[in-house]
Amino acid sequence: MKRKICVVITARPSYSRVKTALRAIVNHPDLELQLVVAGSALLGRYGNAVDYITKDGFEIAEKVFMVLEGENPTSMAKTTGLGVMELSTVFYNLQPHVVVTIADRFETLATSIAASYQNIPLAHIQGGEVTGNIDEKVRHANTKLADIHLVASEGALERVIKLGEDPAYVFNTGCPSIDLANEILDSPGLNFNPLEKYGGVGSTIDTNNDYLVVMQHPVTTEYEESRLHIDQTLDAIRELGIPTFWFWPNVDAGADGTSGGIRTFREKHPGLPIHFFKNMEPTDFLRLLYNSRALIGNSSVGIRECAYLGVPVVNIGTRQHGRDRAANVTDVNYSKTEIVDAIKNWMANQRPEPSTVYGGGNAGEQMAKVLAEVPLRFHKTICY
Repeated sequence: MKRKICVVITARPSYSRVKTALRAIVNHPDLELQLVVAGSALLGRYGNAVDYITKDGFEIAEKVFMVLEGENPTSMAKTTGLGVMELSTVFYNLQPHVVVTIADRFETLATSIAASYQNIPLAHIQGGEVTGNIDEKVRHANTKLADIHLVASEGALERVIKLGEDPAYVFNTGCPSIDLANEILDSPGLNFNPLEKYGGVGSTIDTNNDYLVVMQHPVTTEYEESRLHIDQTLDAIRELGIPTFWFWPNVDAGADGTSGGIRTFREKHPGLPIHFFKNMEPTDFLRLLYNSRALIGNSSVGIRECAYLGVPVVNIGTRQHGRDRAANVTDVNYSKTEIVDAIKNWMANQRPEPSTVYGGGNAGEQMAKVLAEVPLRFHKTICY
């Protein structure tokens, strides 16, 4: 009998984190994929990630609408609670052999609780990393609820074992998003027109010339300052005047402040060389990054994929605090001056050397192999 592997995708970045693993599960003779799409991955205002999932040929077993409006800590808590209720029913109906939860977004706890409380073996992707905010709490909680750990670096592996997990169930597979980055290196050119393919709003940008990419999310433990934070970045980009592709924030608490700052700025400065997008297919986004002069903001793509691709990154604030880093990252505070200086420094220097700190490009296949072969259990072995 094939093992039924139920993977839950709750947001747009989660898809790139697991796409090659989904493909490897589908292709593995001993596995059957049960794909559940939930949360903001189903919502148009956050880029309709579900459309890219179906376009890539993946069959969706269930859709779970669970996001409450508000974009504040209370709505995050209620969204997670609603997710527990809905996903519990989904897992009861699908009867998977393993449930897979991804990384550290707040709503991923719903997947972990719904599975572990029903004695379904739980696999967690990207445990053991450090960031210092609510993401770290969620990530470590997922780790303690999980039975199988598919981590992305040696440092993460060591931390998961220090948390008391059985070393026989902790596997450094690397990050599946690095697999996608590896795929584009054979032909890294920008083989599409971003404006024609994805629309968006703002000025027309010639991708044959230098351009920047910005992706900045609110920090859930600093959500009340999200408007102030984004204003500093907007002012920095305005001062530099370099053509920029800007992506909208995710659904975390404080997103209203971030989005509101962008909208107000756009109305006040309609002629600036900035173009705004909601989302892109993962490989297109990586091509856009690879051909840029730098990524600005606080997305983990700067820590992971950009490290592998050798793309310079100006990482703003605390959201990625503590993560394993390569030489491509310059850390700055929420300061227009620091952001401007860091961008100018990267513009004046050569690209950094690529790094394999998060894997070498075969994580998806390694994950499928583990899920097919590891003895399944839903209880803990004492390893303290």
